[in-house]
Amino acid sequence: MKRFPLMNTALCVLASLSVTTALAQAPAAPAPAPRAAAPALTPAVEAAQAAVAACAADGYKVTVLITDADGETVVLLSGDGAALRTQGVARSKVAAALKYQMSSGEVAEKARNDAAFDAEIKADPAIGTARQGAVLIKNGDAIIGAFAVSGAPGGDKDEACITAALAKVALN
Repeated sequence: MKRFPLMNTALCVLASLSVTTALAQAPAAPAPAPRAAAPALTPAVEAAQAAVAACAADGYKVTVLITDADGETVVLLSGDGAALRTQGVARSKVAAALKYQMSSGEVAEKARNDAAFDAEIKADPAIGTARQGAVLIKNGDAIIGAFAVSGAPGGDKDEACITAALAKVALN
């Protein structure tokens, strides 16, 4: 069998050109989707620290979660000694507040008075149990996120830490 080194070289060049041309014509990867509306990072960190400090002053070891309008984390801060479970509870409070566009305390109150609503909440794996301790963050009428605290002995105490933090740091 005869060898044709020039032919082999020409075929390799053509194959390389074909691959290069195909790659050059491939569409560029789409740009990542922009983040949902959210509180700015610096004030969110300051507010989270203020909430942990307010709860710590009362002897509570808590986790603070501040999210964007889609419930994606902006800040997650677990104070010294906060139970790991508080992170998941904070996420469930945020999920309830954002889904129903009201504080998680209002969601819990509505669930106490409406069996069908309570059943809907219990069927939602992101919420499970309605608990007080998350509020919506708004800029005007637009929801830009949620602010949750978990770990104090009662949602009313969690929410009091949020109120204290928001008195010191604006998140809109």
